[in-house]
Amino acid sequence: MRYKLLLIASLVAIFAMSLLANVINTREDERIELIKAPLVAEKDKHKSEEWARYYPRQYDSWKQTKDGDKLTDVLKEKPQLAILWAGYGFAKDYNAPRGHYYALQDNINSLRTGAPKDDKTGPMPTACWTCKSPDVPRIMERDGELEYFTGKWAKYGHEIVNSIGCADCHDNKTGQLTIRREYLNRALKSAGLKTFEDSTHQEKRSLVCAQCHTEYYFKKTEWKDKDGNEKVAKVVTLPWENGLTAEGAEKYYDDRNFKDWTHKISKTRMLKTQHPGYELFQSGIHGQKNVSCADCHMPYTQEGSVKYSDHRLRSPLETMDRSCMTCHRDKESTLTSIVNRKYERKDQLHELTMDNLAKAHLETAKAMEAGANDDELKEIRANIRSGQWKWDYAVASHPAFFHAPEEVLRLLAIANEKAMQARVLLVGVLAKHGVVNYSAPDFSTKEKAQKLAGVPLAKLVEAKLNFKKTLEKEWHKQAVQNGNLNMKSRKDVDLESSYFNKR
Repeated sequence: MRYKLLLIASLVAIFAMSLLANVINTREDERIELIKAPLVAEKDKHKSEEWARYYPRQYDSWKQTKDGDKLTDVLKEKPQLAILWAGYGFAKDYNAPRGHYYALQDNINSLRTGAPKDDKTGPMPTACWTCKSPDVPRIMERDGELEYFTGKWAKYGHEIVNSIGCADCHDNKTGQLTIRREYLNRALKSAGLKTFEDSTHQEKRSLVCAQCHTEYYFKKTEWKDKDGNEKVAKVVTLPWENGLTAEGAEKYYDDRNFKDWTHKISKTRMLKTQHPGYELFQSGIHGQKNVSCADCHMPYTQEGSVKYSDHRLRSPLETMDRSCMTCHRDKESTLTSIVNRKYERKDQLHELTMDNLAKAHLETAKAMEAGANDDELKEIRANIRSGQWKWDYAVASHPAFFHAPEEVLRLLAIANEKAMQARVLLVGVLAKHGVVNYSAPDFSTKEKAQKLAGVPLAKLVEAKLNFKKTLEKEWHKQAVQNGNLNMKSRKDVDLESSYFNKR
């Protein structure tokens, strides 16, 4: 009996080991298959669905960026912005960024990109597509970078039809991380930093994001095409020559006497910060400790023996077990409360600064109305320009209050001080011209603020909706015909904007 029990136990053990070995072999085969580098055809690399057959898990998680579809009208939440950006596109329309799935369509829907009637009309240059689609580097490689950056935004409307995706960050031959916008390497060199190719893999996991999540401007560049025609390109350029700081970029622009626009109310030569997420992240504790963007926003996920990066790209607070708790030993609730406190402190100073900057613009307009000349307003405008630059730098990168809270608070404090200095000087200038006890007009709602900023909203909306009924539909038709667009992949992206709702 004893030997029979031993035999049965041995057979059970052998069977269990065989099952385990089979599972291990199956998972190992799956792991090996996953890490192979399949070749995504060159002609199809800009279409993320072509990558799905080789990287199904990554693609499925990328598709979940469509869950971030909530549209927030920031001008409605913070009407001061319409005053701060009077005369600039953001005063027309500004919604909080949604998931990468919607990035391209949100760019098309925005009032900022206007309502072109053909490929040569509209307010914006081709550069406004640059960070919205893997079609952009495809066109750069085909036409040349300078040709891509030459002309109007509508020039490539029928070709730039796929939203941010696989080919923006990965090589289609190897699957490895890569950059496909060479202006990043030029900026790294100008700052005395390693190029992407010379960087470590961990550094690359942030640098692929830095292709787009950075401060930039459109540098006018004269060039000649192959036929000798003289042209002017507006090339995306990162102002890193003096380092990756707000003051360094401000000096870069001041040294070139550069302005993004002249303020419609105060006539100040203004700078508009874009989204210096990478720069501010580098100045914070996570950046200093060599944590990468992907560590927190694209945490690794385990499925059996397969480990892959989650491409859903969301707040780390939604994936704390994988994003935060791999390093931190506090409770999730403790970390969440810390982040919320950081946001509350930032937002309090943010509101004060916006109010003071907006009033400085309006009070400057009153001084001009009363007869003040440019010499009298020179120092005031200098304070407004510098203060608004630092305010914008601190908040244009939306999660900066978490990435670098000390730096954000420092910049907001300086910005508020400069706004107050401008307003103190304005008291004297106004008094000199017989204006005392002046109170800036009410800008407490989006409607009131846009009226003060001179935004012809109804006219802009009408033109945009007409564009969407005509030229945009033609773009889609052409893109389908030339094989660059599968309309099934876009059937649910054109959901809404701040001025229309299709739901």
